[in-house]
Amino acid sequence: MKIKPIITAVLLFLFLTSWDSDDKKVMNIAGDWTVQLDSADIGQKNGWQNMSFKQLIKLPGTTDDAGLGVANTLKPSLEKLQMSHLTRKHSYLGAAWYTREITVPDNWKGKEFILKLERVIWKTNVWIDGKEVQGEQNSLIAPHYFDLSQYLTAGKTHRITIRVDNRKLFDISVDNMAHAYTNETQIIWNGIIGKMEIEAFDAIHITNLQVKPDINASSTKVKVTLNNSTKNAKGILSITAVNKKTKISVAALQKEIQIKTGESFVEVDYNMGKDVKLWSEFSPELYELTTELKAGKNISNTSVDFGMRNFSRKGSVLTINRQPVFLRGTLECDIFPLTGHAPMDKEGWRKVFGMAKNWGLNHLRFHSWCPPEAAFEVADEMGFYLQVELPVWVLKIGEDQKTTDFLYAEAQRMINEYGNHPSFCMWSMGNELQGDMTVLTKLMNSLRVQDDRHLYTTTSFTFEKGHGDWPESDDDFFITQWTKKGWVRGQGVFNSESPTFNKDYAASVEGMTVPLVTHEIGQYAVYPKIDEIAKYTGVLEPINFMSVKEDLERKGLINKAADYTKASGKLAVLLYKEEIERALKTAGISGFQLLDLHDFPGQGTALVGLLDAFWDSKGLITAEDFRQFSAPVVPLIRFNKATYLNNESFTASLDVSNYSDAVLKDQEIEWSITDSNTIVASGSLKTTISIGYNHKLLELNESLQKITEATKLTINVYLKGTAYHNQWNIWVYPEKQTIDYGQVVYTKNLDEAYKLLNAGKKVLLNPDWKKIKGIEGKFVPVFWSPIHFPKQAGTMGVLCDPSNKALADFPTDMNTDWQWWDLNVNSTTMITDEIEGGNPIVEMVDNFANNRRLASLFEGSVQSGKLVIASFDLATDLDKRPVAKQMLISILKYMNSSSFNPEAIKNPEILKSILADQKEKRKEGAKSIY
Repeated sequence: MKIKPIITAVLLFLFLTSWDSDDKKVMNIAGDWTVQLDSADIGQKNGWQNMSFKQLIKLPGTTDDAGLGVANTLKPSLEKLQMSHLTRKHSYLGAAWYTREITVPDNWKGKEFILKLERVIWKTNVWIDGKEVQGEQNSLIAPHYFDLSQYLTAGKTHRITIRVDNRKLFDISVDNMAHAYTNETQIIWNGIIGKMEIEAFDAIHITNLQVKPDINASSTKVKVTLNNSTKNAKGILSITAVNKKTKISVAALQKEIQIKTGESFVEVDYNMGKDVKLWSEFSPELYELTTELKAGKNISNTSVDFGMRNFSRKGSVLTINRQPVFLRGTLECDIFPLTGHAPMDKEGWRKVFGMAKNWGLNHLRFHSWCPPEAAFEVADEMGFYLQVELPVWVLKIGEDQKTTDFLYAEAQRMINEYGNHPSFCMWSMGNELQGDMTVLTKLMNSLRVQDDRHLYTTTSFTFEKGHGDWPESDDDFFITQWTKKGWVRGQGVFNSESPTFNKDYAASVEGMTVPLVTHEIGQYAVYPKIDEIAKYTGVLEPINFMSVKEDLERKGLINKAADYTKASGKLAVLLYKEEIERALKTAGISGFQLLDLHDFPGQGTALVGLLDAFWDSKGLITAEDFRQFSAPVVPLIRFNKATYLNNESFTASLDVSNYSDAVLKDQEIEWSITDSNTIVASGSLKTTISIGYNHKLLELNESLQKITEATKLTINVYLKGTAYHNQWNIWVYPEKQTIDYGQVVYTKNLDEAYKLLNAGKKVLLNPDWKKIKGIEGKFVPVFWSPIHFPKQAGTMGVLCDPSNKALADFPTDMNTDWQWWDLNVNSTTMITDEIEGGNPIVEMVDNFANNRRLASLFEGSVQSGKLVIASFDLATDLDKRPVAKQMLISILKYMNSSSFNPEAIKNPEILKSILADQKEKRKEGAKSIY
């Protein structure tokens, strides 16, 4: 029995029948190919275009998927190379040749043939039966198309060979950080992903279709691009549209047209009717518009989805369909750790947009890249506003004309491929671009003239001298972290200013004439979640995570890893909340772009997310709780500070940010102040909440005299009958408290402490924090990454046990909250690795590049005495520093109690080294990477 011919016949049958519907003749050429790597660039010289190869590979796919290339040899280690980003199991940079046979159907006689390769890095060339197809393609963000009409014959079997070269073609990126071409997030893969198909057309056919909605006129302008490889002809163009949800059709239109030889364009105004449905985040109504061209025997059909929407601006306010909109966004930097590239199907993007929506977002910024068609389709369906960018992040824009020409070509391809999508709302020329800004302005203006469906900006922020602190003259919107008048993100103020919750950025945006969106707010590092390692089952290895794990194991700290993640993550949540609320409180701000809701695995392992790189929650906060401050409607309060004495009153104004699709008429607002589950004060009001920012709907003034001991209070605000709710914590301390040292001797001097301990005393050692060795005390955690920005104070927040008896009179959770600000900034963190014995009471989480044992409060017995060391200031202006005073009182009560029996410190002499003088402690901060 001849099995092989039968199998071949079956495979051929399946291949020939893998076409779309009768309306389109499409041959799917995905499947088994053979491949040969060509690192020496000898393929063309040696005639590889005529050869088949031994190595099988599945396409769509990559050489990484197939395990081809140079195998990784890196071992876990806390070194820059291992910690820079996830590690490819197999790497390949250079040309690779892919080939297979295809059989063109008999009924394609007389047709024209177009090959589509949906996404490639970077350059492709194609041969049919050894003959090179004219032209080459080099897009990073759009399909590669080849006209095979002169090379294929109906009914014949041909060999198709594709050469893919993933080496850098143009200078689009500083240090290969632009996310369209990088190993920091996606990888510089070789292969072909997405659709691989050959489509057959009649000689006269539609090549492109653009739909420009006009909601004021309830119509669209339909621009049809035609190709005619015969002589001039007449034809009938038919246009129909149908609402994809209701299936209600719009009245059809027919038009007789003249079709010139070659490429030509037809523009038609198409009335959408008086009952047209508009597209927005609240009602993502989509229409499918179909054009049919009949010209003699030539028939061509093309359909696109679009939305009737107007994304625009009114002065400094963004609008959707004439209503104000506030962007609640995060970045997407092509982070897909299993494959090393973006998903090319809708299912993969439903996870991304579904999680973003569940966490209260309505906006994604695609940093220095443009996603594939599937991403736009899902965003259209779910009502997301997208900002896309050209694949560029350079500091010398305009210096290389070839790169500039490439950007113009990429921009045109983006319009042709993705311009119809209603989710495609905003367009930046790139990320943090520097150089000749006039080059960007010319590019941007050329695009705006051609396609006004989107808003444009020159760059997503810039460090270019003389730019970046105010919009460029032709910007439709402005993305920045500061203006010439001040910061618009908390990174610049949260550590240096005492916590206050009545501030916004109004002074910084005064006089702004275009909408401002805050740039990359957050970047608060979270300690690696070690159990995430098991999730990396694809082409990338988490050598960075493994390096941290092994270091923790060597140091006996692995049992603390989960607490490190939780404590640092809870601090990040706290800061992200205040970042977002300050933006919402600023009437002149139109949105924020987080960096990031989810982790960024590159640039030194920048784990700044509340979700991991897979868009899964880390368990730091629930999506429901995150939506308290990231939603269409957010209750807000303005109050002066986080800590109070009980002879003060809590005063606040109640505001509401309402960027929903409706005025909330006669809305009842309920508020309460609670101590655990006990209501201290409460009230309600009925009011109308307009669309936009609603200031001072109610003013609170509540006495705190009922609070007689140190207490954390929670303020809750509810919009009754809705899901909208928000809450905040404050801390109240008794005003009349005496500091009772009892049997405890307080000293700032270590030598004196030794003497007292030898005499059997209880000693509170509180050295001058400005002089001792250690790490600069900070409230905020590591910025971005301790690897990428090594010259910064390296802690990541408080870690303590709230049930520790030393903290019995100091209300706290296990992590940093706002009441810790004064203690943290007036401190030096001790490095306690060398202490044998004793125990930390208040630890500081170290950054994962060092993994040291750190503490600000430590206890131990020495000789016959008992010791507590506090490296934050417990002596200066205590009448003005209630938190420090309360900490001192709590410590002293503990030290004077029978519970104070600390573990022995076996090497007390080491304290001389740990607490040695360091007269000039360096003030460190994250520096520009450029």
